[in-house]
Amino acid sequence: MPKEAGDVRDSSASEFALDRRNILMSGASLLALSATGAAIAQAQESNGARPAGRRPNIVIILADDLGNADLGYRGSDIKTPNIDKLAKEGVCLESFYGQPVCTPARAALMTGRYPMRHGLQTLVIFPSHTYGLPTDERTLAQALKDAGYRTAMVGKWHLGHANQKYWPQNRGFEHFYGNLVGEVDYFTKERGGLVDWQRNGKFFKEDGYFTTLIGNEAVGLIESHDTSKPLFLYVASLAPHAPFQAPQDLLDRYPSIENKNRRTYAAMISGLDDQVGRIVAALEKKGLRDNTIIIFTSDNGGATSALTATGARSEEERKESGGVALGEKPPASNGNLRGGKGTLHEGGVRVPTIVNWPGKLAPRTVNGPLHMVNAMPTLLALAGGNGSPDHPFDGKDMWATLAEGAPSPNDDILINVEPVRGAIRKGNWKLVKIATLPGKTELFDLAKDPGEQNDLAGDHPEIVADLEARLMAYAKEQKPAEWIKAQPQFLGAQGKTVFDPDFDIDDGGLPHEKPVIPQG
Repeated sequence: MPKEAGDVRDSSASEFALDRRNILMSGASLLALSATGAAIAQAQESNGARPAGRRPNIVIILADDLGNADLGYRGSDIKTPNIDKLAKEGVCLESFYGQPVCTPARAALMTGRYPMRHGLQTLVIFPSHTYGLPTDERTLAQALKDAGYRTAMVGKWHLGHANQKYWPQNRGFEHFYGNLVGEVDYFTKERGGLVDWQRNGKFFKEDGYFTTLIGNEAVGLIESHDTSKPLFLYVASLAPHAPFQAPQDLLDRYPSIENKNRRTYAAMISGLDDQVGRIVAALEKKGLRDNTIIIFTSDNGGATSALTATGARSEEERKESGGVALGEKPPASNGNLRGGKGTLHEGGVRVPTIVNWPGKLAPRTVNGPLHMVNAMPTLLALAGGNGSPDHPFDGKDMWATLAEGAPSPNDDILINVEPVRGAIRKGNWKLVKIATLPGKTELFDLAKDPGEQNDLAGDHPEIVADLEARLMAYAKEQKPAEWIKAQPQFLGAQGKTVFDPDFDIDDGGLPHEKPVIPQG
């Protein structure tokens, strides 16, 4: 097989249905992925040389539902000069995996552990759900705070809102400004008639556009930062997640795009790019840029189904908020990758990712497979922080891959595992398994077939057996999915949506569903 090493910069449909009947009603499906297998070995750090000098400042910028092909440096007509500059001068990860949807990706990023360890592997936290990221999980923010970092977050949390113990300021962030649930109006910051917008626990109404406001807050945090301590800043953008809304000045940049949703989507991405530029400029002005590692990525791929673009919302809400009508094509593009948000195919889980640190990381393209869980162990190794000994990382330190072009440190990549489906990658081979009867197993050689058009399972039974055994071993360790435990109360209201072959909902929740958020 082709090598997985990072090369110097010279790189080059149908979706799986998730059958809700079998999730909720079939005991056989709950056992299908967890019957056999042994535990996967604990992640080990790689041995790449560390940069000398002060501990770096860390800035993570997370886009939301960003299409794999929807950035300028990836060939898009959407203008993203600031993100493009980070890519040109940084390390581009071409096989970096998020998760199918929002909540699991954020759990992986914040813990260095696969979401199936938390029971967050299936779908997302709805506004009226009461669960969150378990409080015994040590977050990246907690580890960096304990290591002496100033920790701050702006933007979308989506790891628990119904109890304050789940809130960012109780999970290691000393400063939090933004929203807790998965989706709010970009201008009113409302969801279900409630304002979900706070600064450090105090909810308030504020005029302005979501993306610009979190950019303002991020810049202010950088400008006021006490440089005697290193900074960890997590910028979790809502853009370009639905509802598709943008101010007129951003829309005016795309007069030639006739499709309303595509034009708004492009404007939203350019708005995010503007804030990336402002954040980088603030770091430079403060004298922090040369000692700051910036990671830009997305939680999942772009939505290719109207249901995953705007969730199970009423027709009235879609019209009012800028949603995509059922049957209408969403504006995101994942290029030649199969599927989109909500699926286990590459279009749903492979996300554009850039790691940039001037003078420490030379520009290069890395094609070997990496995962969101690699971020935390890598950053803690640079920062001198520690994880939790009783909650070992699934991720591995990827510094040698970033800095030296070494092969991926991962023996395999668990893309995700749920009670009824899962996907795993080892080298260039990827296995996708649907366990609900009658079941389906597919095998792809991603080096030759990144679009996953040619199922090779019948040609390579030995590879299928190996990958399936690995997937089963992970599945045996998974906690019960919290979404499945909470979901039966929604079945009547969602009706067809729950069983739709195009997957179903994302973080929109039910029509007019009110968030369960304690005030004050």
